[in-house]
Amino acid sequence: MFNFTLTYTDLYQLSMAQVYFLKGKTQEKAVFDYFFRKIPYQGGFAIFAGLHDFLELLENLSFSKEDIAYLKTQDFDESFVNYLADFRFSGKIRACQEGEVVFATSPILQVEATIIEAQLIETILLNLLNFQTLIATKASRIKLIAQEKTLLDFGLRRAQGPGGYYASKAAVIGGFDGTSNVSAGKDFNIPISGTMAHSFIQSYDSELEAFRDFATNRPKNCVLLVDTYDTLKSGVPHAISVAKEMEARGNRLLAIRLDSGDLAYFARKSRKLLDDAGLSYVKIAASNQLDEFVIKSLQEQNAPIDIYGVGTNLVIGKPDGALDGVYKLAFAAGKPRIKISESLAKTTIPHRKQVFRTYDEHGNFSGADVIAMEEEVHITQMNHPFEPYKNLKVEHFKQEPLLHVVMENGKKVNPSPSLQEIAAFRKQRLSLLPLEYKRFDNPHIYKVGISDALKQERDKLIRSHKN
Repeated sequence: MFNFTLTYTDLYQLSMAQVYFLKGKTQEKAVFDYFFRKIPYQGGFAIFAGLHDFLELLENLSFSKEDIAYLKTQDFDESFVNYLADFRFSGKIRACQEGEVVFATSPILQVEATIIEAQLIETILLNLLNFQTLIATKASRIKLIAQEKTLLDFGLRRAQGPGGYYASKAAVIGGFDGTSNVSAGKDFNIPISGTMAHSFIQSYDSELEAFRDFATNRPKNCVLLVDTYDTLKSGVPHAISVAKEMEARGNRLLAIRLDSGDLAYFARKSRKLLDDAGLSYVKIAASNQLDEFVIKSLQEQNAPIDIYGVGTNLVIGKPDGALDGVYKLAFAAGKPRIKISESLAKTTIPHRKQVFRTYDEHGNFSGADVIAMEEEVHITQMNHPFEPYKNLKVEHFKQEPLLHVVMENGKKVNPSPSLQEIAAFRKQRLSLLPLEYKRFDNPHIYKVGISDALKQERDKLIRSHKN
């Protein structure tokens, strides 16, 4: 959609890359981890999204001729800029599967490449993965509350520019059923859905005539907006009249839409009017600043709403607005690397790593993921990553590695799954997460720890740097 090239980055990535280049480090290998520090929305989990968009982009990512011409005006070394003209990513990426249920601190993706390659892709990696993971997580929270009700993304007009394009895709990964976004619908094979604006009805002298013209021209999946003037005295009665006329032509009105006022009250009153008219098949859609909190209230009131159209609060990830995903060096020039902080929570975890998910006797997630050394195959004990004396025995749990090779030598190892396949995987994995971690309020904290071997390596590095 967006014409991404490698100037879609921060200046400091190029500045660091030039130093590496001029110091002869073009072949020096490095490993970077992508993870986030805090689960958004005060929730109990996050949904990983954006991986395959990133991989497909990365396969062909380069500097254009225009980019090179521009960089030559920006005080870079000429030999470095000439090197960038032929730049392609040729590294290896291991990652969780897109749609996976993920947790704070644990690496979701690991890049192994030359240090210049790994550095130059950082910004675009964080930009794509942080945003889509944030929105997929929000959508999944809404889906858990809405249950089997239809969920539609109506957020494009309020999105931050082109971010609405990827928000529509991430929403489907999280459990939404369709979008009003025609471009995303076309590119990602998402069902598109929409109704009409109040302005359409206002442009007519008669609400009834506006409904008639719309139904005549859009007889399939026709939804009539009923709150322009008076929902119960005008909008719904006129919709009933048009629905009867549609029946006579062999069509059916799909739904009416409520977009203001007390949605639970108007839904109940509208449902009765429709049912009394023999139109029990006509659904009720609701919109207007919906989010998981409003939908939770409507569900608890048993409001007879069949379709929720969620806009602004979904596509901007309100209230968090951003996922605090980070990209940290873990290994370089044949050595483990660490960033030390006065706060142990900000001290990074070194080395090439693997992440193991543990399962209970029923085949559900046990509530513990273990970060381990890459070569480890079964973990006996996990340790709290930031509190030295907390640990948990995990040897009796079934353990599944989560990081798998998804790109080798700069090329994807497998074709990208469809959006629907990613969404189905999210649904299946989330079904294995116990209810206490999916609670809307005060969810249980999913434990993420480090293996004994990894803890020893980290502690040794900390001591060596402090000495």
